[in-house]
Amino acid sequence: MPDKTGASPVPHPGARARRPGDGGWHDNAVTYARPAQDGRPGRHAISVIAHRGASEDAPEHTLAAYRRAIEDGADALECDVRLTADGHLVCVHDRRVNRTSNGRGPVSALELADLATLDFGSWKDEGAGHEAPDRQHEDPERTSVLTLERLLELVADADRRVELAIETKHPTRWAGQVEERLVELLARFGYAGPAPRTDWTSPVRVMSFSARSLHRVRAAAPGIPGVYLMQFLTPRHRDGRLPPGVGIAGPGVRILRAHPEYVEKAHRAGHRVHVWTVNDSADVELCQELGVDAVITNRPKQVRKQLGLG
Repeated sequence: MPDKTGASPVPHPGARARRPGDGGWHDNAVTYARPAQDGRPGRHAISVIAHRGASEDAPEHTLAAYRRAIEDGADALECDVRLTADGHLVCVHDRRVNRTSNGRGPVSALELADLATLDFGSWKDEGAGHEAPDRQHEDPERTSVLTLERLLELVADADRRVELAIETKHPTRWAGQVEERLVELLARFGYAGPAPRTDWTSPVRVMSFSARSLHRVRAAAPGIPGVYLMQFLTPRHRDGRLPPGVGIAGPGVRILRAHPEYVEKAHRAGHRVHVWTVNDSADVELCQELGVDAVITNRPKQVRKQLGLG
């Protein structure tokens, strides 16, 4: 997206130049691939996406969880974004902060400065039976609210290509302002404009259960692919069709358990399939057998190990 002067955006200063051979979600699925044997085709490659970071090992949506996911070799990071009262995109899943912090209230009614005073990590340690009354001061990366801008900086500074799957949460009082702010921020990092060259693919995907949200992003930034998330398989989508302009299906793993044929139908319709949230080894095996393109998991290290790269 050109800026107000009409110039194309300049990539963020921290963004690493993409090396020849670096792939995108189309061509870099390196996590699992079994070569052809005895005349049988090789097994489809699967990318491993860290759900809210390495959220089994660290508090979800904290910088510590995402650093851990990168260290664990995740191909991509997944995050949920919400808009604060003063217009900042923060990585928080729930509408309210009650579950994952020591505060209360909806994210949309709080300013970033309010969120910055809260502890977003000690709940996990306490839930594991550990006392952590001073953890907020000891390890802010594990307890501080994380802005999407800071997460983008982390990805840009990584020493390898790490992709990002951003989920917009709806309904929200801010409606289309979420997508507007999101595209503006991605443009600052050079991710929302036209591809700088033909072999380049965006490291960012936008996901949503809302087809309208994906439409807004596509209208503002056609180069950012969309993932249509599905909790249930409706009759409209059983044959593999997706909303116009969307190229990636995002079914929950329960859909695959009940309708394993869906993956083949989606692929036949020309779409890729990213499945959430795949934590159990049996579900990982199911995704392997069905040939999905990516799995979203709280346990990237363990899933990579099961896929042969641990």
